[in-house]
Amino acid sequence: MIGPARTDTSVVGSWWWTVDHWSLAALGLLMVAGIILVIAASPPIAARLDVDSFHFVQRQVTFLVPAAIILVAVSMLRPKDVRRIAIAAFVVAVVLVAVTISFGEEMNGAKRWIHFAGFLLQPSELMKPAFAVVSAWILAAQQRSANPNLRWLSIGLLGLVVTLLVLQPDFGMAALVIATWFIQFFVAGMPIRWVAAMFAAGIAAALLAYSFVPHVTDRFDRFLFPGTGENYQVETALGAFHAGGPFGRGPGEGIVKNVLPDAHTDFIFAVAGEEFGLLACIAIAGIFAFIVLRGFLLLMRETDYFVLLAGTGLLVQFGLQAAINMGVSLRLLPAKGMTLPFISYGGSSLLALALGMGMLLALTRRRTSSLEARWILGRLVP
Repeated sequence: MIGPARTDTSVVGSWWWTVDHWSLAALGLLMVAGIILVIAASPPIAARLDVDSFHFVQRQVTFLVPAAIILVAVSMLRPKDVRRIAIAAFVVAVVLVAVTISFGEEMNGAKRWIHFAGFLLQPSELMKPAFAVVSAWILAAQQRSANPNLRWLSIGLLGLVVTLLVLQPDFGMAALVIATWFIQFFVAGMPIRWVAAMFAAGIAAALLAYSFVPHVTDRFDRFLFPGTGENYQVETALGAFHAGGPFGRGPGEGIVKNVLPDAHTDFIFAVAGEEFGLLACIAIAGIFAFIVLRGFLLLMRETDYFVLLAGTGLLVQFGLQAAINMGVSLRLLPAKGMTLPFISYGGSSLLALALGMGMLLALTRRRTSSLEARWILGRLVP
């Protein structure tokens, strides 16, 4: 494989021969697929908004370059540096989300975005991967010290994050954060009574949301009883998959992007199905599955509890987000505005995903023991 020589002991050389090349390549493929699909999906949306045809493409590339730099730079860090970056990012994200709730721009009944340097940013996207790593750090420390207060600290931070997300409101992201934390807590050795209690609490929370939050009620009713409400976007997306068939209509030949307002974001998977076909959709889903399974395979060799829990949280978060987006497009899940990682248009999502996957690559790098390191240096240095 092309790259620095094995005798290169620089930061880049050491990184290249310890990072997982397969995961790095798969993430690169997703980024390339994202640009291709944004090019395919966004011109009609740009025309409806009376902006340049490649407005969204240009903005996506503008974010893709720093995202790629963030992913590579963060993947060069040591686990303790990943922890420090995550703590700092979490604190900043919590503050920005609180500011957004009070002063952010309201869109579609939610306050999730703030203006920065001419762009709309969604700070809660940054909070997702940062919280997964911070939670792993606390739970790993609790396992080492057997201090029950740390477990309650983790629960308290979860409560803070979920409260901020519900106030926006963003129930889908709140559910994703809760699911990620629950799996981390389970891997950390949660007592079975806690499993039962939290499962019951989750069911109760879902029922309360369905009963008292009109937005949630409407989403579930339209999913469970399609004839009771408007399902235009989902039905149109299903029609796009049917029209695309196994091989698609061809690049640029799709029509779903002309009628779906979220074709470049939430429903970009439908554009892929119509223009590139079922086989392309299977390939995209396969890349996501490969990244998640490859990540867990690499984590199986870990003895560092923090690395295991943090990597698990990041992988679960990444995989669930992809599954939710594709599931909504295929009408397997209730409608939820969630991007397809690295593929949907969205700068905040792209930067946050780059940070999260950069941290995962850093955590899953091969690390030598001190004895092995001395032997390698002895061979390299006369």
